[in-house]
This record gives sequence, structure tokens and C-alpha cells, in this order.
Amino acid sequence: MELALPTREHSAKPANGRPIDLVHLSRMTFGDRALEREVLQLFLRQSSQIVAKLAKADADTLAQLAHTLKGSGAGVGAWAVADAATVLEQGAKAGKSDAGVAKLRSAVTEASGYIEELLRAH
Repeated sequence: MELALPTREHSAKPANGRPIDLVHLSRMTFGDRALEREVLQLFLRQSSQIVAKLAKADADTLAQLAHTLKGSGAGVGAWAVADAATVLEQGAKAGKSDAGVAKLRSAVTEASGYIEELLRAH
């Protein structure tokens, strides 16, 4: 059975301009701060590993990596990551992946920087 991604009615960034939707993250972790921290740390590790693999990936692998980041981004409320990953996944499946990689890297970089600030502050 496949789990459905959380639905949303947001733009790529939450209204407050943050790269992570903290309300969504809190909802997904049932308000458990320790779980939020754990999920954010997992996102940092996974997204870093995936971004490192993007440059050498063939189209099929690129689509798989993007799909994984789409789910991870949606899970933590990194809507720009999820949106960029969706574009890259669709582009890779259609054989057009060059432009999507840069946008996804940028979204991951922004979200990761914000997460690192959050983790240092708490």
C-alpha cells in the first residue's frame, strides 16, 4: 500500500516566507519537538546525499532521486523542495532534466540552511 503525500493549498513558500512550513511540520510530528528535530536531521542527511548524486545520475535514477526528495520535502513542509523535485521528476521522465537539477539544488540549499539555523537555535 502506498502512502499518499500530504495535500496542501500553499505556494512554494509558506506565507511567512520561511522555506519550511513549521505549522505543517508540527502537524506531521504531532507537536513532538524531539520528533521534529529528528525528522529535520533526517531530511538534512538524505537531501545532502541525494543532491550529491544528481550530477552523475542517468534519467531513470534522476527521476527516482527527485521522487524521494519530493516526499521528503512534503513531509517536512519544504514546499519549494517538493515542487522543484516534482518538476525534475517529470522532466527526467520526459528526457528533459538539465534545468530542473539547478532549481532543486537551490531549493534544498535554502531549506537546509534554514533547518540548520532552527536546529542550532533549539
